[in-house]
Amino acid sequence: MLRVGLTGDLGSGKSTVAAMLAARGAVVLSSDEAARAMMQPGEAVYQSIVAHFGREVVAADGTLDRRKLAAIAFDPASPRVVELNAIVHPRVLAEQAKQVAMFTGTDKIVVVESALIFSAYGQTEAERRERFDRILLVIAPDEAKISRFVERVAGGRALSAEERAAVEADARRRLALQGTESHAAECLVVRNDGSLNALEAQVDKVWLDLISTPHPSPR
Repeated sequence: MLRVGLTGDLGSGKSTVAAMLAARGAVVLSSDEAARAMMQPGEAVYQSIVAHFGREVVAADGTLDRRKLAAIAFDPASPRVVELNAIVHPRVLAEQAKQVAMFTGTDKIVVVESALIFSAYGQTEAERRERFDRILLVIAPDEAKISRFVERVAGGRALSAEERAAVEADARRRLALQGTESHAAECLVVRNDGSLNALEAQVDKVWLDLISTPHPSPR
């Protein structure tokens, strides 16, 4: 098994790269998907979030109001994203560790997709190397990241100038708290600043690199 961490800032295109890797045969584990499952009503993470942040983050149907929770977590006056991550990520990491362990001794390339490779998965490069054999970083110009975030939030509907400005400001606040690109020296880098075909070509090269990397002995 080769363990690969896949990361990038908001809007970098890491989920697109994850899908391309999956199409080539990788096993992809999404931290976002794991977190969403754990944040459903009745789950321990859901209960902890509500207890910590209050009933105001609960929507009328009983689910978490993710937009309201995000607004609290990324409030520029008093950000609380560290508190949110402290609730969610230890549980996500524990679940992922179990899933990754299932492929020990196989020839699989197991990709963990997460925006927090450089924080939740270890504060130092040595700590991260205990979890991953390679780290893949997707980078893009900030304006491209912000544009993709706006498109995702809009969900196909037209935003007013005021709404767009608010979403763009939210994206800039989040990007300021991420900064994954400063870790490029320890990563395989994919630059997502061109066409989809250009991105596919880069992923082809990365895939060849990964499949030719010796798989470590079972741990």
